[in-house]
Amino acid sequence: MGLSIAFALNVGWLNPAIAHHTDAHFGQSTTYQVVYQFNGSDASYHRSVLFSIGELIRKYGEDIEIVVIAIGPGLHILGRSPQRPVEPTIKEKVQSLADYGVRFGACGNTMKSLNWSENDLFDFVEVVPVGVEALIDFQARGFAYISW
Repeated sequence: MGLSIAFALNVGWLNPAIAHHTDAHFGQSTTYQVVYQFNGSDASYHRSVLFSIGELIRKYGEDIEIVVIAIGPGLHILGRSPQRPVEPTIKEKVQSLADYGVRFGACGNTMKSLNWSENDLFDFVEVVPVGVEALIDFQARGFAYISW
């Protein structure tokens, strides 16, 4: 866990990444913090999880911090050229959520198994060494854990 926390400090994962529309909210703490495990590969799974994230943003606005950790087959939503089918609308939704302030993390172990590097990911994605360990770290910090 120490390695993951050290890595998180280096890439800014332990700093709040709240959804912010204006500079006035930058760095402000939020009432709600959620971390999603994203590990599915089919389009209905993608749509369901992304819809859930959108609904939380609609309900809580800028008072929620959302992190998505993509592991296993879920990693493909974060790839520039995924090896599994990802609908264009899903890619657009992921980009929109990232623009809003949702943070996306890619499992380094899964990336190794796919022979992917950071260049294979969208620019807004941060790599975590071990996706499951990142989920544990966020839960230890008080984030509500959501798994589908």
